[in-house]
Amino acid sequence: MALIKSISGIRGTIGGKPGDNLTPIDIVKFSAAYGTIISKGKKQTKIVIGRDGRISGAMVQNLVVNTLIGLGIDVVDLGLSTTPTVEVAVKLEKADGGIILTASHNPKEWNALKLLNSEGEFISAEIGANVLELAAAEDFLFASVDKLGTVTVDESYLQKHIDAILEYPLVNAKAIAKQDYRVVVDAINSTGAIFVPALLQALGINDIIILNGEVNGKFAHNPEPLPDHLTQLSNEVVKQKAHFGIAVDPDVDRLCFVCEDGSMFGEEYTLVAVADYMLSKIKGNTVSNMSSTKALKEITLQHGGEYFPSPVGEVNVVKKMKEVDAVIGGEGNGGIIVPDFHYGRDALIGIGLFLSHLANHSNGMKSFRNKYPDYFISKNKIELNTGIDVKAIFEKIKDKYKKSPINTEDGLKIEIDNDWVHLRTSNTEPIIRIYAESDFETKANNIAMQLMRDIKEFSN
Repeated sequence: MALIKSISGIRGTIGGKPGDNLTPIDIVKFSAAYGTIISKGKKQTKIVIGRDGRISGAMVQNLVVNTLIGLGIDVVDLGLSTTPTVEVAVKLEKADGGIILTASHNPKEWNALKLLNSEGEFISAEIGANVLELAAAEDFLFASVDKLGTVTVDESYLQKHIDAILEYPLVNAKAIAKQDYRVVVDAINSTGAIFVPALLQALGINDIIILNGEVNGKFAHNPEPLPDHLTQLSNEVVKQKAHFGIAVDPDVDRLCFVCEDGSMFGEEYTLVAVADYMLSKIKGNTVSNMSSTKALKEITLQHGGEYFPSPVGEVNVVKKMKEVDAVIGGEGNGGIIVPDFHYGRDALIGIGLFLSHLANHSNGMKSFRNKYPDYFISKNKIELNTGIDVKAIFEKIKDKYKKSPINTEDGLKIEIDNDWVHLRTSNTEPIIRIYAESDFETKANNIAMQLMRDIKEFSN
């Protein structure tokens, strides 16, 4: 059980003792701290709230909404929604902030508060630190009965988000509709079951098979959309003779595709393909985090742009994108950020752009995938025991590989000939992630396994 405070928000397992897990007391404290900071100096404050389909979602939502009302804040409640939809709504509502109640790809036991600023973007590390400090101090001033906030339920943002996607200049709904696609969608028992089919229908796709479509938060498989967890989708695509499959995570900010033969398009290549399409229309730079495939850099250079890496985490990617005026960016986990749409990972705009690109390729998804460099990333993790000194372990690894180029901006990224391995503690789970990329699967796995052995050796 755990409570993790990071740039990705306040995330923890439901139940247990306050301070150790995400209990009702913790939810109220962090909501009150965030609301207090967001409303400082304002006569009236408006905050947008939305949640994914988790079992604990309604409970957490009630606690957050009523805490904010108790502070005198007006709440716009989107109900069941997606992370990108809440981000879009904050700007359209001209709200002062937003809270998304989702633990993203984490298992059903988890939930979280993702905190947004008035731009619909994740709050800065500085504001996040202020929230944590205020929550610890419990220095809140709640409103008197005559100054309590109000709540407005607004279920219109599904359509507003879809309308905005259809209006985006590079989304070609007519070209998509002409293909008469049959699609299988793995909605992983969350709000993707509501939002993805609605978007596909708006794009002219009507032959849609939904897997795990009941929005109950009882995830039918591990909700992180990685190849090992998408065997049901893969099998169903082949069985249904579909043109492709789509997988999203519970809050619909990550996007993956499956080819017509059941093989994975690769979550790393969602961003690569979308970037290829956008850069063919708009010249400019790209950004992805350090754990993402080098294929994006190659595609960017081919289009005459410049590629920039960032530390892992959406807030870091967005910061770098703004610094270099990137036209497209994101993360290799299937996260797409289109800055002139909004600065947030958005599987829905990703679907619109990806399919607009695919529609120009008549030989199927598999052939489409073969257009791109074929690198392999081995993705692994090691669970952290309480009290383990990660910093000391990383120092020992640095010393061992001191003859190789090493980047320490975000954990350790070590270049080994033309390959790389990236070690970093997770922002969302008590683990060390170990990612390695090479031309060959075996080589990438071997590099990752060697570093995992190093971690275990230096942990003793």
